[in-house]
Amino acid sequence: MSDLFSLAGRVALVTGGSRGIGRMIAAGFLRAGAARVYITARKADACQAAAAELSTLGECIALPHDISTHIGLQALVADLAAREDALHILVNNAGAAWGAGFDEFPEAGWDKVMDLNVKTPFFLTQALHALLKGGATRQPAKVINIASIDGLSVNPQETYSYAASKAGLIHLTRRMALRLVQDNIVVSAIAPGAFASDMNRDARDHGDQIAQRIPAKRIGADDDMAGAAIYLASRAGDYVVGTTLTVDGGVTLAR
Repeated sequence: MSDLFSLAGRVALVTGGSRGIGRMIAAGFLRAGAARVYITARKADACQAAAAELSTLGECIALPHDISTHIGLQALVADLAAREDALHILVNNAGAAWGAGFDEFPEAGWDKVMDLNVKTPFFLTQALHALLKGGATRQPAKVINIASIDGLSVNPQETYSYAASKAGLIHLTRRMALRLVQDNIVVSAIAPGAFASDMNRDARDHGDQIAQRIPAKRIGADDDMAGAAIYLASRAGDYVVGTTLTVDGGVTLAR
């Protein structure tokens, strides 16, 4: 059973891995025995500091790049390819949000969110296709897209581009899964609920209040996210193709 959930010998890349959900996943992968976990983030100092802290759990390497741009995305791919011949796990976690009233919602807020939340996961996976195929020789390589419960059901906040982007990412996961399984690359997604992060400041700063609206009566813990990601990334999730795993303490059931 321990082998079923082991990541021993596996190399992973987690985008947005310096904080929040990305960091929870990177830490979980290291604890599950991953050979190396690369994390990327836009802010170099934060990315390098996080990698140094995570290195107490295993080998964690910072590759700071702004993957919201074509140049930054290609630089990340080149940086990784210079270090590795194969990639076993890609977690497309980097994301953005924007809130504004319907009449005031700006095009800049639309484009920033849609580009990073939908466009970047597709083109980064495309650019890493060869490395992922190189990691899919003995068991499937994995791509895990981090969506949101806001892509499954509607919340009261006016985050139009965020909700649309996460719904789009969930469907994109299905489409990518159908194609990439032909190359022994399994694509799936996670739809998190309330986890403490800089993006979800309500959960971070008012967790006790938010917990009262969650059927499980608590916000998500680091191990909740790590466990979901390890399941999908390990041999235990090899037959889970195109599925979005909801990790929300029951919120979407109550909406």
